[in-house]
Amino acid sequence: MAEGQFDLSQTADSEIAKLREEEFESKSGSDNVEGASGEDQDGERRPRKKRYHRHTQHQIQEMEMFFKECPHPDDKQRKELSRELALEPLQVKFWFQNKRTQMKTQHERHENTQLRSDNEKLRSENMRYREALNNASCPNCGGPAALGEMSFDEQQLRMENARLREEIDRISGIAAKYVGKPLLSFGPSPLNSLPRSNLDLAVGSYGVQPNIGPDIYGSSSGGEIGNRSLVGPTEGEKPMVVELAVAAMEELVRMAQLGEPLWTSRPEDGTDILNEEEYIRTFPRGIGPRPYGLKAEASRETAVVIMNAINLVETLMDVNQWSSMFPGIVSRPVTVDVFSTGVAGNYNGALQVMHAEFQVPSPLVPTRENYFVRYCKQHSDTIWAVVDVSLDSLRGNASSVIRCRRRPSGCLIQEMPNSYSKVTWVEHVEADDRAVHHIYRQLVNSGMAFGSKRWIATLQRQCERLASVLASNIPSRDLGVIPSPEGRKSILKLAERMVTSFCAGVSASTAHTWTTLSGSGAEDVRVMTRKSVDDPGRPPGIILSAATSLWLPVPPKKVFDFLRDENSRNEWDILSNGGLVQEVDHIANGQDPGNCVSLLRVNTVNSNQSNMLILQESCTDASGSFVIYAPVDIVAMNVVLSGGDPDYVALLPSGFAVLPDGPKCMAVTNSGINDLGSGGSLLTVAFQILVDSVPTAKLSLGSVATVNSLISCTVDRIKAAVTRENP
Repeated sequence: MAEGQFDLSQTADSEIAKLREEEFESKSGSDNVEGASGEDQDGERRPRKKRYHRHTQHQIQEMEMFFKECPHPDDKQRKELSRELALEPLQVKFWFQNKRTQMKTQHERHENTQLRSDNEKLRSENMRYREALNNASCPNCGGPAALGEMSFDEQQLRMENARLREEIDRISGIAAKYVGKPLLSFGPSPLNSLPRSNLDLAVGSYGVQPNIGPDIYGSSSGGEIGNRSLVGPTEGEKPMVVELAVAAMEELVRMAQLGEPLWTSRPEDGTDILNEEEYIRTFPRGIGPRPYGLKAEASRETAVVIMNAINLVETLMDVNQWSSMFPGIVSRPVTVDVFSTGVAGNYNGALQVMHAEFQVPSPLVPTRENYFVRYCKQHSDTIWAVVDVSLDSLRGNASSVIRCRRRPSGCLIQEMPNSYSKVTWVEHVEADDRAVHHIYRQLVNSGMAFGSKRWIATLQRQCERLASVLASNIPSRDLGVIPSPEGRKSILKLAERMVTSFCAGVSASTAHTWTTLSGSGAEDVRVMTRKSVDDPGRPPGIILSAATSLWLPVPPKKVFDFLRDENSRNEWDILSNGGLVQEVDHIANGQDPGNCVSLLRVNTVNSNQSNMLILQESCTDASGSFVIYAPVDIVAMNVVLSGGDPDYVALLPSGFAVLPDGPKCMAVTNSGINDLGSGGSLLTVAFQILVDSVPTAKLSLGSVATVNSLISCTVDRIKAAVTRENP
């Protein structure tokens, strides 16, 4: 648009507004002419200038407030408003007409300015393209290149550039229609208690059964979770999702960078805790009011990890890598819909709708189920950000009760030298934790169970583990019985699958139906059954899982060191039959000596029994510890040690999860949990046992009783041993 034309339109707009104002004054003031005096009643009456009504400041403020809520009032609303403000309905009508005209004029003026700016950018870009074409040279002879001699790759890039530009223009046009409209509406939710399962030992199935999900190991892609089908946003909802993601990104970046008074440091462990009142003042828009029954939980943590920013962003944006990076936190993730995969060959601008459950390794803590959008943006050459924000109100299911909602949460990633990254993690959720068992309540209420400290600690440990997997310069003396670096990688890959399988099967996920065998205490054993068919990573037959959680008056580090030590294993491992346990090989996974993968041999007392191999991984960080193990076939393990594919080794992992019971025991060092804290430990014991090798067999109550006795006896032995060492 030319400059002269733009000025002419502005003049025309001002003239129209002036005429409308005069028309409004003539109409709204017609009933406010002062009454004629007696002198004016004679035949020599002189024409007299009318005095018009001017709205008071109060009247204007009230109509402005009403206009924000309803710019098009009906007759009934205008009459009611005129009575409240002592105006005529016609005056109210004309005021709203003028106000709408004024807003439309302002919007068109802003749009014209924006279009002019875009036009200038396109003109400048066009000039650059022209100069580049004029100066183009032939790659073969070095002479000037004709337009028809453009390479095939360059043609493809130009076509892709044009397609992306059209897509951006389309998304921008759709989003512009929704500017100013409310994003989401959250009404109060009714309170329903979580369903409790009765004694039901019906056999389920691993793998492809709908009530288990696409992959029991914890990662999937598609539109189905459990026995519910997940439907992505409709075409009409997508612009709102885009707008919500952009607003969430802006909020996350500010929350990651701001200090006091928005954030205050918790004395117990130094974690940044959010000031809710300051948050509401700083971010008044947000994603709507907090649903009834939910409580806010927010924290922030910063650390340096051994992974470059590009790889870290890829890990967070790929659902399978994300699940593998956080197996103890993320359960059953699904990518529901992908809006954009990013531009320029990376994840800048990538946006996808996801569903996942966030867990604590115990059947006593319900998982937090979330349906959310994830958005990635590159803010500079060295800074990236990935943000999540809930989309629960878009599900279209009014009967569903929101038990957890993610406000803008995620991380700010800054590239550092030597392939390191500085990560600032913000975790901000609203959750209903009334179903959490009382022994875990202090841990959950403190924010340590689901907060940023746990995410960061897990990320640091897993990045160290990944660096160990990718290491190629391993001295031959450190390989032990493993003959090659390929065998070392296969062992670590097998151990990773073992850990993921254990974590996916120990939590109170919506896909699990735990049955309590007796009473209602915290230490009561909970069991569930699964049927394994055509799964190369698991032996065929009926598998019984059993788990229990308990509190121990012993610091977490002491419990972890006792359980991972092969010399004390015969004190609690009933299945070793009192045999001597020997560590055959050891692979370090990080700086802490507790982070390692071990291959153990159990030398049984009975010489008629063949020796058994056990694969064990122990890991610890500032948020908790795991000791996970599984018996393995010697023949299959020899294949893995030679660098063979570990995916076909059948595993039934069992093990332990050790968590602090609250912030008081969190005396933390760089090497994990220190034993200086005064609190106790929360221990979860979980077994998986093949009770019948025939998948169609019936589960006997005798098998259930045997497993119940096994886990109860193991718990009693552990309690006796650790309390004896820590009186």
